[in-house]
Amino acid sequence: MSHCMCHGNSFTTGNIDPARRQWIIATAGVGGILGMTALIPFVSSLLPSERALAAGAPVEVDIGRLQAGEMLVVEWRGKPVWILNRTPEMLAALKKAEPMLADPASRVASQQPEYAANPTRSRVPEMLVVIGICTHLGCSPSNAFTPGDPALGADWPGGFLCPCHGSTFDFAGRVFKNKPAPTNLEVPPHQYLSDTRLLIGSDEASKT
Repeated sequence: MSHCMCHGNSFTTGNIDPARRQWIIATAGVGGILGMTALIPFVSSLLPSERALAAGAPVEVDIGRLQAGEMLVVEWRGKPVWILNRTPEMLAALKKAEPMLADPASRVASQQPEYAANPTRSRVPEMLVVIGICTHLGCSPSNAFTPGDPALGADWPGGFLCPCHGSTFDFAGRVFKNKPAPTNLEVPPHQYLSDTRLLIGSDEASKT
């Protein structure tokens, strides 16, 4: 993971342009956001064996108990993969976010399989499966699920915030405009083996 290096012990905002000031306020509010996200339920998962991880093997995940609003984090090829069971409110927020996004139509083909190049960036509308690594410098974004959070502005629809440099993403992992991250979060190849079993790292078009 990348580490953010800061220079100096203080800063002033007198000569900072409005966009820069908004970024500083958003970044400064990360602590508060993280505190609020403690209210969001999370589910732990048993990881694959070290040998399987080293080989980059697909990861099979039981999602049968993942309730709406809950997020499961598993590891695949040494990367955190988020599995978020989106609520109806989270899905509604996707449309609200579109005018503020850099690539709302997911036109960068390398960032998702063809079956995830849709408004929800998913195979099943409720289920987001995305690699939780910022496309700027590799930090891991934090949850900023609360709409209208004061640190991110009244028009904030909810999503994710990278604490390193302030990039923000919606509930589909799509990056907001004028942020350091150049592209949306990556959707890994995946397929559903059943209603309760998800395979990450393999789909009909690839075996790894």
